Amino acid sequence: MTKQEFLDRLRRSLAGLPLEDAEERLAFYDEMIDDRTEEGLSEEEAVSSFGTPEEIADQILSEIPLSRLVRERVKPKRALRAWEIVLLVLGFPVWFPILISLCIIALSVYVVLWSVIVSLYAVDLALAVSAVGGIALAVRALLQGQPTQAAAFVGASLLCAGLAILLFLGCVKATKGAVILTKRIGRWIKSLFVRKGENS
Repeated sequence: MTKQEFLDRLRRSLAGLPLEDAEERLAFYDEMIDDRTEEGLSEEEAVSSFGTPEEIADQILSEIPLSRLVRERVKPKRALRAWEIVLLVLGFPVWFPILISLCIIALSVYVVLWSVIVSLYAVDLALAVSAVGGIALAVRALLQGQPTQAAAFVGASLLCAGLAILLFLGCVKATKGAVILTKRIGRWIKSLFVRKGENS
């Protein structure tokens, strides 16, 4: 792919971003391709060293703060007409509570997800403490001359230790999954604003 084809595809992929951000990134890649061709690479080699324009656009989108995208998209492109203002004001008692409710529901689901993960870590800690406590009780039972009770405490302690290890591994996986889910939701929300910009 030539430099111009690469930049054209990248421009199309960045179409929904704020104009100054898109132009800044295009200028950056234009200069980088020129630098690499000056170092002796062919234009095609220089272009292929960056990856596809779509991958680059995804990376750029993930770096731009959501607040910047929202601010850019919320700015009116034209002055609102009188009837649009009247509809917004009259509809406010309907659309605003619905919007707030949806935001609160989404936030609640997110908080519950993390609460479950924190609860799993608490259960894991309780199992680890129980394992240590079981060993202490086993030592006490041995000192009191109760080997059967000591063996039962050691068995319970080993069971708690094994469950604690397994649960810890599950907690780590759940945490990683929640972080990945958070990033994907963030990218999805950003893509909504980018699509909005492309369609308008």
